[in-house]
Amino acid sequence: MKQRIAIFISGRGSNMIAILHQVREGILKQACDVVLVFSNKENAQGLQKAKEKGIETAFILSKGKKREDFDKEVIALMDKFSPDYIILAGYMRLLSPAFIQAFKGRIINIHPADTKKFQGVGAYEWAYEQGLKKTQVTVHFVDEGMDTGDIIEQRELDISECRSLEEVEKKGLSLEHKMYSEVLKKVFNNKQTMVKKNEQK
Repeated sequence: MKQRIAIFISGRGSNMIAILHQVREGILKQACDVVLVFSNKENAQGLQKAKEKGIETAFILSKGKKREDFDKEVIALMDKFSPDYIILAGYMRLLSPAFIQAFKGRIINIHPADTKKFQGVGAYEWAYEQGLKKTQVTVHFVDEGMDTGDIIEQRELDISECRSLEEVEKKGLSLEHKMYSEVLKKVFNNKQTMVKKNEQK
């Protein structure tokens, strides 16, 4: 049984595009369907890109709203689409406890650092300014904290030969685009295996 996923974005949605490609003709083809691409910004570039690929899109403006009030609106919207998982792909908002509880254990994020060493935005910049030779990319479940949820998988990113922040970001995004779909496939296939086991009991 394919999982129904809603992808949340706030900007250009490069990870979202990579996932859509894998859903259409790659490793996620048998694992999931994208039922919605959602943004908290009306002018998020990724919304137009998703529309062009025939994916349903929606936005609710978050600016000027309390986090809890905004998330209640988003939860109401999600009720119409019934996603099995919420996939964060450059979604630049911290989710409220109410939203976390509504989709507990079913919200996944990708973070361009070891979440135990760096949380929040600017992870590639942090790694570059620290002069790190290697950093991590982390896919994790989302809890009430900022990048504090259970780690699903981490992969090493060698940035020893990168001479600028742009080079670090380019190499990092290349890894993200490949890794995110591969990890999602593992999560969804494991979910399907668990469902089949339960059906056999």
